[in-house]
Amino acid sequence: MEKVLILDFGGQYNQLIARRVRECHVYCEVRPYTMSLEEIRDFDPMGIIFTGGPNSVYLPDSPQVDPGIFDLNVPVLGICYGCQLIAHTLGGQVTEAQDDSAREYGKTKTYYDTTCPLFRGLPAEGISWMSHGDYMAKVPEGFTLAAHSDACPNVAIAHVERRIYGVQYHPEVNHTQYGTQMIRNFLFEICHASGDWTMADYKEQAIRQVREKVQDGRVLLALSGGVDSSVCAALLAEAIGPQLICVFVDHGLMRLNEGDEVEQAFAKWDMKMVRVNAQDRFLGRLAGVVDPDRKRKIIGEEFIHVFQDEAKKIGAVEFLAQGTIYPDVIESGAGAAAVIKSHHNVGGLPSHVDFKEILEPLRLLFKDEVRQLGRELGLPDYLVDRQPFPGPGLAIRIMGEVTREKADTLRQADFLFRQEVARAGLDHQLSQYFAVLTDTRSVGVMGDGRTYDNVLVLRAVTTDDFMTADWARIPYEVLDRASVAIVNQVRGINRVCYDITSKPPATVEWE
Repeated sequence: MEKVLILDFGGQYNQLIARRVRECHVYCEVRPYTMSLEEIRDFDPMGIIFTGGPNSVYLPDSPQVDPGIFDLNVPVLGICYGCQLIAHTLGGQVTEAQDDSAREYGKTKTYYDTTCPLFRGLPAEGISWMSHGDYMAKVPEGFTLAAHSDACPNVAIAHVERRIYGVQYHPEVNHTQYGTQMIRNFLFEICHASGDWTMADYKEQAIRQVREKVQDGRVLLALSGGVDSSVCAALLAEAIGPQLICVFVDHGLMRLNEGDEVEQAFAKWDMKMVRVNAQDRFLGRLAGVVDPDRKRKIIGEEFIHVFQDEAKKIGAVEFLAQGTIYPDVIESGAGAAAVIKSHHNVGGLPSHVDFKEILEPLRLLFKDEVRQLGRELGLPDYLVDRQPFPGPGLAIRIMGEVTREKADTLRQADFLFRQEVARAGLDHQLSQYFAVLTDTRSVGVMGDGRTYDNVLVLRAVTTDDFMTADWARIPYEVLDRASVAIVNQVRGINRVCYDITSKPPATVEWE
């Protein structure tokens, strides 16, 4: 199978590179930069991409590669740090920019040499997204300058004969004009890919891998009813059928009526379903906890303990399955990347756990790819298009301490907001929408009397991949109907606000 290797040097947008490659129907995997030369040969890539990263390549402790990688006769594309790594490794010189004019951040007008295979068929100029404070003072021997900006003469370098290319900007982000076309050119003009990989191929490959690993063993899966765990369940059911045991943990922090809906939706599948009512257990452990990352960790730990308890009741279960996906991995600090926030289903099992191994068959997929896989597996649209819901549930949508009363209040308010969005026909246009109960109170007037109640925030975003997201422009009349319904029907809320912050700088969730 044709495949591209993406070596991860720790940049926050690295997984977007994989997304762009797969959009071109070419399979790829992201691996750590520490991958050995022998392992790279065994992977047998048709092309290699070096990602960006936060380090300066000339520092002694910066991530490096074996120089032998350039002698494999495999095309290489370096992005940002990856470009500077090419220059540094092959005899060029990279230094800290000596003045502010050599540093470039954000949208930058860039001029391309369209005779270069990387820019073939593109306009001669466009906007690229820069993010570098270092400067290539000397370009390696044999390389030509393939793009420049007003401030930087060597925005892109190329050694056409050796098929080695580097760009100091980020073609993978939406802000770079023609960025996807540049990646397409690398894949098809330089690597000569055929572009015949599909999600159906991934499904078959994933099913084979699960069968090979599990064999006669049994698998325990945390089934929340969200898109990720549902698709994971369908994939495992397809691969191993009755060897799969799905445990639905009702931690008291689900959306309104969600527990019953999950049970009904999976009644027809050939798998064992166990529903655990553990509201008291989770709420008890969360009592007095206000730090958001601590909430996530407590819920993750408690999930593991619940699974352990259920596994002991069920008998020998060798594997624990999780619906981990790519954004979970990158935001939890995969490889050299910085940790944005911890995810309850990333990080491995504690040393005392009784399971043999974790299965994460979706960890190489973005959210939209997970949905595609769900359709390939025959899941109904109402499950595949279900609203994303975090593993910690309403706990990270309740600011401050989590209590049963707060959860009930938020559950009802969230339902009314989602109901108005659906009535307006916006539910398939918005990527995610929900309510957040803040720990702030405000003065209000209801029934000619003074109130001092909770402030509720509504949040809605649009996104392709959840790595970046824009706040949704919901019509005022829809927000008005939601606000009126919430204030009138939910006791304890007297003010409703709307979050108009994109990601970045914010995250989609509030905690």
